[in-house]
Amino acid sequence: MEINKMLAQEFSLRQEQVDNTVALLDEGMTIPFVARYRKEVTGSLDDQVIRELFDRLTYLRNLEKRKEEVTNAITEQEKMTDEIAAAIEKAVT
Repeated sequence: MEINKMLAQEFSLRQEQVDNTVALLDEGMTIPFVARYRKEVTGSLDDQVIRELFDRLTYLRNLEKRKEEVTNAITEQEKMTDEIAAAIEKAVT
């Protein structure tokens, strides 16, 4: 599942709010700046929600990166099976 969709479900936010907020954060804008000066873009999310969203986004991105690293390492060792690949894909922590 796409990370932004997961975030929208977890935080009970509209997809547009999550997409816009993530885009602003990815552009390098700070959380306080986004909360104060980009309310029209984020749908009036406060700084606490944006911080929690950012923390979860970072965690999920790191998890995806780690899954890819593990998959590549096992594949290089020629020990990858469908069962292992499915288990890695389903991992949530």
